[in-house]
Formats: sequence, C-alpha cells, structure tokens
Amino acid sequence: MKPQRSRAVGTAPQQADSGFSYSRPFFEDLVDRALQHAKKLGATDAGAEASEGCGLSVSVRKGELETVERNRDKSLGVTVYIGHRRGNASTSDFSPAAIEQTVQAAYDIARFTAEDPVAGLPDAADIAPAGTHRELDLFHPWAITSEEAARLAMECEEAALKTHRRITNSEGAGVSAQQSHFFSAHTRGFRGGYASSRHSLSVAPIASLPGKNAEMQRDAWYSSQRNAADLAAPAAVGRYAAERALSRLGSRKIPTTECPVLFESPLAAGLLGGFVQAVSGGALYRKSSFLLDSLGKPVFPKHIDIEEDPFVLGGKGSSPFDEEGVRVQRRKVVHAGRVEGYFLSSYSARKLGMQTTGNAGGSHNLALTSRRTQAGDDLDAMLKKLGTGLFVIELMGQGVNYVTGDYSRGASGFWVENGEIAFPVHEITIAGNLKTMFKGIEAVGADAYNYGAKTVGSILVNRMKVAGS
Repeated sequence: MKPQRSRAVGTAPQQADSGFSYSRPFFEDLVDRALQHAKKLGATDAGAEASEGCGLSVSVRKGELETVERNRDKSLGVTVYIGHRRGNASTSDFSPAAIEQTVQAAYDIARFTAEDPVAGLPDAADIAPAGTHRELDLFHPWAITSEEAARLAMECEEAALKTHRRITNSEGAGVSAQQSHFFSAHTRGFRGGYASSRHSLSVAPIASLPGKNAEMQRDAWYSSQRNAADLAAPAAVGRYAAERALSRLGSRKIPTTECPVLFESPLAAGLLGGFVQAVSGGALYRKSSFLLDSLGKPVFPKHIDIEEDPFVLGGKGSSPFDEEGVRVQRRKVVHAGRVEGYFLSSYSARKLGMQTTGNAGGSHNLALTSRRTQAGDDLDAMLKKLGTGLFVIELMGQGVNYVTGDYSRGASGFWVENGEIAFPVHEITIAGNLKTMFKGIEAVGADAYNYGAKTVGSILVNRMKVAGS
C-alpha cells in the first residue's frame, strides 16, 4: 500500500512569502521594453519571456546532514523574427543596456539565419486571449527553513531504517521546495504568465542479507506535490521505500521465456510517455516515429482511452496556455483505441499542414484508462489477471527505438505464479515492439498513480520476450 497524504508535513498557504525578488509588474515592463526595442530595430515579429525561480534542497544520509543548497535563477529570453528568419538570445542581466544587447543579439542571429517558410509566431486566431486565462491553483510557496527540511528528511530516513533490521544502509533522503514565476508576451497580442511550485520528499534505503552469499538490494520512494500540505507523511514514505527494498531480497534469475508482463503503475506512465513521443510533431515531421500517419487509426485495443486535460486544479501538467501563448483544451487523444489527435506546436503543425493542438512545450495532464477496469482492480487483482508471468517494478537503460518501436530494457521485479508473487527476480531484459505492446494491453489497473503529468494504473501486456539465464 502506498503512503497516504498527511497534513503533518507542513502548511503552504497561498499568501505565504513567495521568496521572489521580482514582481509581475517588473517582468511586464522588462518584456515590453524588449519587444519595443525589437520593433525599433526592424523586427517583423518578436516575443520575450522573463522568469525567476528559487528554492531550497536539503539532503541527509544516515542521520547526518549532507548538503544544503539554495538556488535562485533569473532569465530574459528574446525571440526575433525578420520575415521567416528567426533569432534567439537570452540574458540573466536585467539592466537596460543588457536588454538592448540581448535583443540586438537575437536580431543579428535572425539576419544571418536561413529562411524557414513555416517559422513564426502562432496565428492570431490560436492565441489565448487575455482575460480568459484560468486560475489553476498552481502556486503554493513553502516557507520552510533548512533546519525544518533536514528534520523532515531525517524523519523519513529514520522511518526507513527502523522498518526492519535488514535495512542496513541508506543512500540518503532529501527535501526540495521549489517555486517560480514568469511573464511572456509577443507581438501577435499574447500576454500572460503565472507562478507555480513543486515540492518533494524522497528516500533510498538499502536492504541486505548477511552470510556467504551476501546480497544488497536498493529501492526508493518519493512524494511530489505543488502544495507541501499534500505531501505524504515522511514516516510513511520511509516505511514504504524500506518495504520495497526488503521485498527484493533473495532475487534470482529466471530462464529465458515469453510470458505476459505486468508493469507497475509508475512504469506504466513510461509506456504512455512512449506513445506521446511517437505522436509528437517533431518526431512526425522528421519521419522518425513508428506511428507515422496514425491519426484516425487504431493503435490500442478498443477498451483504451487517453484524455488530456490542461485544467486540472493543482495538476503537474496544468496550464492556461502553452509555451507559445496558444489556447489549450481538454480533449480525447485516443478514443476506443483510435488516435484522435497528435501533440503539435505551431511550427510542427505548419510542417505537417495541420493545426496546432496547444502542445508547444509538451503534453498536459494525461490519463490512460481502460473501459474494462473495475473499481476492485487493485494490484492484487491485476496479479490475478497476470496469472503466471513477470511483474516489473524497475526498468534500466534507454533501449527504445522510436523510429522502429523496438523496445528492450533491463528489468527487475517478481515472478508470479497462479496470480501470486513467487519470488523476486533481477538481471533480466524484457523486449518487444511498442506497436505490438500497445495492441497487446489486456488490462489497466484501478491503482492509478500520478507520475509527473501522466496518470495511469498498472498495465498488463499480453506477451513479451524475457531474456534471463
């Protein structure tokens, strides 16, 4: 069972001190000055974005403080267009002279850049109008001190070490509190910006078996939220990470075979990510995707749907507009297994002769669901559906070829027999092709897990090659 949320971690009221050095009006003035200077130089179009980020990261190991890091970053980025020629430059110096120099640099780059017929700002009709930008509850500053952060990290690690005598070591625990804000505008009429936050707590304990054939197994867990009050309790995170490490003791190899494979929910989000990459504009117009021309075609079984929703309150992938200031919308990306939409920016859409989908900067909150999923389809139920096969909880390496769809990753997890975990396994490789893996999804669990901007339960694939001993 995954750790539950706890209000004991701390509160993060909306009105708390943001820790920012610059105000929204200051950024608006900065951006406007950059755009005015670009126009003065002769740019046909221009865009600018001012941003600032700050935060605290603390790590501990075996009850001792290891690192305390404070970060503060600021930037002004300027993009200048001379017809269909584009130049970009940035600076961390906000002085008037530096702004002019940065705009001049972007202008000079554009002058000597080859013309690209589809380069340019978004069409006016696609821009999210000012005054329509939704408030999405993305900003919860956490005014935590380094001492408090260290205490939470130590509490998390201590809980892991106390879980069992076989938890003998730790790679450490950490707490991070990060917040940022930006303002962006361009000469096609867009103006907008917002503040956001992201906080986390993590730990990585090590379990060991003594004796002649001594064995060590590591695992980790974390909690990440925009609001620190929604983080899981440190003790719960520590215990769960320790239980995961303990469960892997006694791992063994298995013979090479073909069998069904169940991907734990955090790993299942990676399969969803593979689909997103394959139907994103850059891969499509470069013809470097195994899902070319898949729009309107079945890629998944009929029971699979994928929805994108940029407007989830507090969502990690929420935004009232994309990175170009284009309006975003809730939509079905996959309906009954059939691809209903790609992920396109203005540039990639023009390259493909299509319309932008508001995905400059990537996808928004995605949820993959199955029409077969029942409320009781927890992990135990999914193991029963697996029957005899492999339950994967860790993947290693980057063995995915997005041109062909070939998939090969190092893995570890558990061998399952008759719906019950038989023993842990390691040093294996699972292989297949994403096209057949997507078509072979038999079930999606009700154990939905949010991993970044993707939410999906455990995924059962009907058959894969498993290379063992």
